[in-house]
Order: sequence, then C-alpha cells, then structure tokens
Amino acid sequence: MKLLKVSLLIIGITLLSACSSMGVDPWDRDLLAKSSMAINSSPLDQSIDDHVYFSKEAASGGRSFAGGGCGCN
Repeated sequence: MKLLKVSLLIIGITLLSACSSMGVDPWDRDLLAKSSMAINSSPLDQSIDDHVYFSKEAASGGRSFAGGGCGCN
C-alpha cells in the first residue's frame, strides 16, 4: 500500500511539473519577433510555391486554392 502511495505521488508530481516550462522566455522574444522568423517571411516565394502546389499537384483546398491537375488556370 505504501509503494502504491509513493508511486502515485511521484506520478502526480511528474504530471504537474510537465507544463511548468511552457511559453517563451522574455529574453527569447526578440529573436522570435524578427521578420525572418515569420511563417511567410518571403511573400513572393510563397506565391510561387502556392502556384506550383495547386497547379501541378492536382490539389485543391488547404491554402484556399481550388485547382485542377492540368495547369491551365
């Protein structure tokens, strides 16, 4: 019984401390605020990639495009 209590206590402490380091530290925020860290840091390259994606892959949706596979858009 004592082993069960100790193991439950250890599991509880582990689960409670698992989320203790979530978030960005204040000294790292300046690096994440740079324009090169943006998801879309180069709009022209993103536009070219999107065109290839929806015209050559015969894909539709996902990036708000609907295209066929023939490339005749």
